[in-house]
Amino acid sequence: MKYICQICGWVYDEEQGAPEQGVAPGTKFEDLPEDFACELCGVGKENFAKEE
Repeated sequence: MKYICQICGWVYDEEQGAPEQGVAPGTKFEDLPEDFACELCGVGKENFAKEE
């Protein structure tokens, strides 16, 4: 599943994770830490939407 930042368009792909932030590949979006932030603009998880 992929989730897109509604502010800047950066995509969190669960298959790839976010290695730059220490998030392992395969990490589900709902399992991300509460302080997870967009890599590009820095907004929180509440600003992401499931990519359809």
